[in-house]
Amino acid sequence: MSYPILSKETVLDLVPFGNSGQEAEFLALRLSPPAWKEIAPGQFVMLRLSGNHGNHIWGRPFSICRVTPRDLVIFFQARGRVTKEMAKLRPGDVIDVWGPLGNSLRVEKDTPTLLLAGGIGIAPFVEYAHTHPAPWNLSMEFGHRLPLDCYPFDSLNEKIDAAPHRENTVEDRDRFIALMEKRMQEHAKAKGLVLACGPTPFLRTVQTFALKHKVRTQLALETRMGCGVGACLGCVVQVALKASLIPPADSPVCKGEEYHNLQTCTCGPNFWAHQVKL
Repeated sequence: MSYPILSKETVLDLVPFGNSGQEAEFLALRLSPPAWKEIAPGQFVMLRLSGNHGNHIWGRPFSICRVTPRDLVIFFQARGRVTKEMAKLRPGDVIDVWGPLGNSLRVEKDTPTLLLAGGIGIAPFVEYAHTHPAPWNLSMEFGHRLPLDCYPFDSLNEKIDAAPHRENTVEDRDRFIALMEKRMQEHAKAKGLVLACGPTPFLRTVQTFALKHKVRTQLALETRMGCGVGACLGCVVQVALKASLIPPADSPVCKGEEYHNLQTCTCGPNFWAHQVKL
């Protein structure tokens, strides 16, 4: 894996997605491609605005949605101060990019692999599906609150078997949770793999099912970060260091006072469900 580099990349375009009830809330930012030697699915970048868009000291972490020889695509939701400034970017603007950062999502060519995404957590799975050596072994269950066209679902659906589930009511949410458990049980029996990305409550639910049914499950954490390189200590999580790094399906949960604080940016953002305390 290549070391992360800091570069200034040019905005190629900014494409709004869907109609969430607010102007341009979901967007795909397309940047000139950084001079990376290699990248693994599940890694992320830090972006920092400057110039006409403010002099921000800290960057913001974003999953790599897609990277090609032509561009780097970041999918984001304009909600906070910085992302709302990002929504004002125009072609030709220049921003700071450093990456690729973090570890990768597990890729197993011949293993049935279930992708579980919640909302904006769909982003890293676009690159994952497009680069997987056997996409026919992948399937996805995608839970979302806003209209489906707010998300890059079509980019996934053209590559793998993916099903959307809109959660308008508590009953919708409960049905989706029950479906996730059923699918995880199926993958446990098939000695499969589960990968999940989404907000922390979503990941806690996936983690509960992973430990209950003893299915190998990797969680992609969405943690606040400042530097992205392990210096600021703003993204620490508790991880059981004595737990196996790549667990068998029946790996026990590490209990007691065996957890240590580790940075999500350098040791993650992808952790095995039996390792991390959420």
